[in-house]
Amino acid sequence: MTQDASPPETIPDTAVDPSSGHPPRRVRSFVVRAGRMGTGQVRALQELGPRFVLPYTPTHADWSQVFGRQAPRILEIGFGMGQATAAIAHARPEVDFIGVEVHEPGVGALLKLIGEGQLTNLRILQHDAVEVLENMITPGSLAGVHVFFPDPWHKKRHHKRRLIQPPLVALLASRLAPGGVLHCATDWEPYAHQMREVLSSEPTLRNTAGAGHGGFSTRPDYRPLTKFEQRGIRLGHGVWDLVFERA
Repeated sequence: MTQDASPPETIPDTAVDPSSGHPPRRVRSFVVRAGRMGTGQVRALQELGPRFVLPYTPTHADWSQVFGRQAPRILEIGFGMGQATAAIAHARPEVDFIGVEVHEPGVGALLKLIGEGQLTNLRILQHDAVEVLENMITPGSLAGVHVFFPDPWHKKRHHKRRLIQPPLVALLASRLAPGGVLHCATDWEPYAHQMREVLSSEPTLRNTAGAGHGGFSTRPDYRPLTKFEQRGIRLGHGVWDLVFERA
């Protein structure tokens, strides 16, 4: 990711030579890197992990039972070190949040923030987001999906690793309830335009920005500015938000 987050999840890739005899593979859009863990992160993993980090299971989860209530649910892919995730969960206590991240230091960091903020409306899955979406999320059940600052994979030969691709967007759209929102953000302009094209091509999604501002939305109040983003804005760098609604 380009901000405080690690590279996100996987994207389906069916462009495999059928003559090889091998089943279609997935192109990984993330690299699981070994990261340094602070003592606070390690302690949070030990003390809060059993409660807030859920095991991956290949079956639809009963999220009302997981959270102990019936509430709108928003899933975030690749929350990085979790500052924005924790801030949004704190500001929106009436919503339950599911954060998916493969990077263990990020999981530890978010757990630490959960403890400090005494947050009860957040759960974490340290697993491939595609498998989580396919197997643990019931179609039409999410109020929203957040994908903030995914790795832009700058080099052209790596563009196939970008997270926002048609197969994943179709999967995300299928998990949104009618009126549910898919919110993406990036600080890399070429990726912003590619995201807009991919999202606009999904027939079940509608761009809430309409025809104005090039199809990009102003930053919703619920998405906080990170320190990295604030610095970029001071230097004149752009940030592009895309907010699409499920028909």
